[in-house]
Parts: sequence; structure tokens; C-alpha cells
Amino acid sequence: MTVNGLNLDRNAVLLLAALVLTVCAIVGFHILHDEKIADAVAVIDITESMNTRDMGSPHGSEDRLAAARQALINMIPNLPCQSRLGLGIFTERLSFLLFEPIDICANYEALVGAISGLDWRMAWQGDSYIYKGLYSAINLASNLKANLIFLTDGHEAPPLPESGLPPFEGKKGVVGGLIVGVGGSEKTPIPKFDDEGHQIGVYGPQDVLQANRFGLPPTGAELRPGYNPRNAPFGAMPSGDEQLSSVKTEHLEDLASRTGLTYVELQHTGSLATPFLAAAHTRSIPVTINLAFLPALLALSIIVLAYARSFRSQFPKAAIRLQSLNRQLWISHRSIFAW
Repeated sequence: MTVNGLNLDRNAVLLLAALVLTVCAIVGFHILHDEKIADAVAVIDITESMNTRDMGSPHGSEDRLAAARQALINMIPNLPCQSRLGLGIFTERLSFLLFEPIDICANYEALVGAISGLDWRMAWQGDSYIYKGLYSAINLASNLKANLIFLTDGHEAPPLPESGLPPFEGKKGVVGGLIVGVGGSEKTPIPKFDDEGHQIGVYGPQDVLQANRFGLPPTGAELRPGYNPRNAPFGAMPSGDEQLSSVKTEHLEDLASRTGLTYVELQHTGSLATPFLAAAHTRSIPVTINLAFLPALLALSIIVLAYARSFRSQFPKAAIRLQSLNRQLWISHRSIFAW
């Protein structure tokens, strides 16, 4: 090949093309595209039922709170950069914000450290009004214009009143995101701890309320065994198994339906990132992607091709012998397998 009076063989042309591609890789090759990101507040239930050990592999090797923390930590790398995450905790009837949403990539270590440090002893009271905590968390996320990830086992303590779940007074769907059910489906004892955090047994039937005794007694309560208009207006406390705990799937699905959130169960879900992005109110931002690796790979391929051609031209007999040897080996292998 002759270019402007210069005689160039094919290898020279290939190396020149590789040089041009290498320069392109060094300079950079960028494209712009819109990427969906989402802001969220993650609120983790830290009430005592979250100490129940029915998570992990093998089953029962991890308590629910630890599983919830780890699921949140594992989710962060799977979210696009410039997404933001805040953190809160729920106990008694209130969701409390620890910090507002911050960039997950710029503050990754801080987020992981904060999530890892969550502990059940941070709770300020022992009750667990799940629905009130969820409604509180939705209001909190709405004020921050963020989505919500609410991680809980759904165990109401005390149980819901006989009148059922109070209505959600907010606007359904204003806040997007997930309710994440944490825990196994089989009822498991709830560990009991002393003031220093040492386990001293499990909760028994006499340690917890087996029925809701707040508010006005229902119609017909006077017909119940043990009724006393002053001391027992609800009748005698029934027997039950509220001292055992499992993930309350139906209750949490009902809450999700009322609030417009999406329910997922942690034990049946991989990364929370995929269902969260599907359920969240996202926003689009322009993102630059550097595709410099493409011309770099192409340049490398061309260089390998050029040197392969040079090898064949300089050592034709060796190349022919190598090709013949490869053919003989192939025939031998076929004969062996045929035998």
C-alpha cells in the first residue's frame, strides 16, 4: 500500500490504526445517558421481637435486626451513585430520624458504620405499635421528599384492638418505597435480656399481653368469662401465643395496600435494590460514561493480529509444522474418542 509516496505494508497499517485507537483511549471516549436514581429514608424496627433468631444460613444463625442491617448494607452498592439514603429507627409508636438522606457513594463508609451500629438497646420504650411507626415514617419521608424503606417483622405489641387496624389518614402513594418483612414464617420464642444485654431466657405467656386492653371494651364484653365492670371490663385475659413471633405477612401486606407501598419479604428476596427502584419515585439525571476501554481493547486486538502476521511471515516453516502438528493431534484425539 502506498500513501503519499510512502510504501506501507499491512502490519504498518495495523500498527498505525492501533496507535490512533490508543490515543482515543487515552483522551477518553464518553457518552451521555439519563440514569434513574432515588432518595430514601431507611427505618429499621429495633423492638425486642427483632432479636428473634430465625434468619441467616443455616436457619436461626442470625437475629432479625442483624439480617435487616446486613440487607440494607448489601443494598447500597447496587444503587446508582448520586442516590441518597437517610437512616431512622422505630420503637414504641414513633419513627425517629437519625440523619437525612446523603449521597451513598460519597458517604459509603459513614452509612455502613451508622447502619452497623444500630442496636435494640437504643429503644426508649418496649411497646411496638407497628402501624403507628409506619405512618410516622411515611410522614417523615414525605417531609424530606424521599422514598421509604421500612424494615420490620410486623409484630404488634400489644396486639391490634378488636376494632381492627386504624385507618391511614395520609394520601396513599405519595411516598413510594418498600415495607420489608423480616423474620421466618414459623413462630419462634423471643429472647429476653437483662439490663446489661445478657440473655436470661425467653418471653413466656405471662410476660406479654395476649389481647389488647386499651380503649373502650367491645359490645358484649359483659358476657365474657371473668367480666368485672371495674377491674376487668374486657373479661379475663385469654390464652394465646403472643410470646412467640413470626413475620406478620398478612398484616404488612394490608399496611402496604393502605399506604401505597410495596411489600417484600426479606427471606425470599435477594438484593433490596431491584424491588426498591421498581417501587420508588425516581428522578433522572444525566450521567457521563467513559467507554475508553472499547478503543483500548480494539487496539490490543490489532497489535496481537499484527504480531501474529509477522510471526507467520518470518517463520513460515515453523508455522506450517505447528499447523501440521495440531492437525495430527486432532486426528489422534478423534481416534481415541472413537475407540
